[in-house]
Amino acid sequence: MSVIETHPSIDDSYPTRKCEEAALLYRQDPVVYGTPADGPIDAATLDGYDANGFLTIDRLLEPDEVEGFRAELRRLASDPAMLADERTVTERGTDEVRSIFEVHKISEVFAELVRDERVVGRARQILGSDVYVHQSRVNYKPGFTGKDFYWHSDFETWHAEDGMPRMRAVSISIALTENFVHNGGLMIMPGSHRTFVSCVGETPDDHYKESLKNQEVGTPDPGSLSILADKHGIELFTGPAGSATMFDCNCMHGSNGNITPFPRSNVFVVFNSVENACEEPFSAKQPRPPFIGARDFTPIR
Repeated sequence: MSVIETHPSIDDSYPTRKCEEAALLYRQDPVVYGTPADGPIDAATLDGYDANGFLTIDRLLEPDEVEGFRAELRRLASDPAMLADERTVTERGTDEVRSIFEVHKISEVFAELVRDERVVGRARQILGSDVYVHQSRVNYKPGFTGKDFYWHSDFETWHAEDGMPRMRAVSISIALTENFVHNGGLMIMPGSHRTFVSCVGETPDDHYKESLKNQEVGTPDPGSLSILADKHGIELFTGPAGSATMFDCNCMHGSNGNITPFPRSNVFVVFNSVENACEEPFSAKQPRPPFIGARDFTPIR
């Protein structure tokens, strides 16, 4: 593995899946594009986001709102048509629902949440522009059978397979069940968003069909992960239903499986700047389907 290097190519600021050796590359883009005057996030929280790559909101949703979203989760997971839809991904080896993608187009309940200024207003502020939804999904992570999400940077996949040019996207994970230390909560390496891990291995055709259940190509090597973990440590996020975490597209993150009886369900939305619309993939023959990586760049209103 190469040590941290500077920008190696004028054609691709973040080359990945192109070399036989992993590399750690310096980030070439800002983290925060807006100012405290542009939205609800105060200056200290914005500074923390810039430094760590994430922020938390202790109570984004009220308890009655959470109950409404939980009811919608149950409805979607029990709908036979939804279970047969390609946007529904099941856990490895079971028929348990792992994720349902493009949920803001499937469900008006979740569409309203995406348009909610408490959500999209924060995304606009961080990214300093209008935004569109690059991806949305609900993650179920059911009790006993919910599998892990291995360490990864979302941007690596979005760059390689969706054609996202720059690091100008933000994700929000909103808890719809309580996040304990023991039911597979989100883990992030704070500060890792300033280092891009260039991964090895070519992208197979239709890679998304396997990667949505268990990603292997595009995941960082143990050496790179060890360097980042030694430097930054690991933070595990807990909190009640209705709390939320927003994090930069290049944060190194993952989550363990859930062997407890307590599900860890969340709604996950990726906002990308309209000034960072996806192009042709940088390390794949064709882009993933639009329900995973949107090709409609219409701003959220």
